[in-house]
Amino acid sequence: MPRPPAGATDTGDGLDELRAEAMEWGRKPRAFGSVYVTEHMVRAMRAYGWTIIVGALGQPVLYLLGLAVGLAALINAPIDVGGQQVPYLVFVAPALLMTSAIAVASEEFTYPVMAGFKWRRYFYGFNASPLSSGQIANGVVAGAGARMAVTVVLYFVFIVLFFAWLQPDATKLSTAWLAPFIALLGGLAFGIPLMAYAASVEDDKGQFALVQRFIFMPMFLFSGTFYPLSSLPDWLEWIGWISPLWHATELGRVVTYGQPSPPMLIALHVVYLVGLSVGGLIIGRRLFERRLAK
Repeated sequence: MPRPPAGATDTGDGLDELRAEAMEWGRKPRAFGSVYVTEHMVRAMRAYGWTIIVGALGQPVLYLLGLAVGLAALINAPIDVGGQQVPYLVFVAPALLMTSAIAVASEEFTYPVMAGFKWRRYFYGFNASPLSSGQIANGVVAGAGARMAVTVVLYFVFIVLFFAWLQPDATKLSTAWLAPFIALLGGLAFGIPLMAYAASVEDDKGQFALVQRFIFMPMFLFSGTFYPLSSLPDWLEWIGWISPLWHATELGRVVTYGQPSPPMLIALHVVYLVGLSVGGLIIGRRLFERRLAK
């Protein structure tokens, strides 16, 4: 904070100027508070930045080569969805792209949030400054979104360069660039509600491990990732219907190889993903405010 000018008194113009300058100083952090928190979260990732890059590059290599050399070699028949037949890798690649974003979300919106409240407690340091609790929550979302963006872009570039997308109709590639944005939306739709849950956890008793085993894994296996959702029995299909992964994957297949889908269903996918993201952020901001007020 700037020092008062020489000769200023408690009732003089100098103190009034000091107050005005201090208030102006405080407006900048509050105006750009979310940006500052985002910057901190991104800078903190530099400690494990090489694992982010290696993971973003290694995951598509392992998955796609494993599928191309192994599973796809056994599945000679194309996949039939909505009367359209496509090669197996064409069908699976969009789902793996969406899964990569959700996998990042499951990491960034759990233990780092817990660390900010309990182990490292830097959220309380942020809150002691002119930053608001809502800005802190926004910054956490934006920081995790930045890592997701790096992952999905690298994944998408790898898929395109190595022809994992065996595009049956090259004219439909004009909309494939939308796939990374859909993946980012899918990751946020899963991750932001997870952040809200993490903000409510007082002590780590294995809750996040249970999320991985009983939410993320069933979602990955039963959301039409490796086969059409309609091939599942009725009593399992509901997992896909409520899963952000299925909604994002269906949108990804529409923009990449032109999977037939009614406009109303496309709108439903978008509204569902946006609704989860916005609703999760509203609840998360309130939980951040309540937790940081203690």
